[in-house]
Amino acid sequence: MGGKLEAFYFAFGDADAFVIVSLPDSTTAAALALNINTSLLVSVTTTALLDPEDVDAAVKMSVNYRAPGS
Repeated sequence: MGGKLEAFYFAFGDADAFVIVSLPDSTTAAALALNINTSLLVSVTTTALLDPEDVDAAVKMSVNYRAPGS
């Protein structure tokens, strides 16, 4: 799917493994997660990670937001 396995860790706790992959886009990640979850043999939860460049770009964005009740 055009991605790369970056890291794979086994773990104790709620999750038995953590897999970090680099994929071309969110749609590819969704397709992969949906396909894996459809097997009903494993359950995948995805978390999008941001690199420093993404956070720098977000900080520079202007957002028109008003907190509830303000």
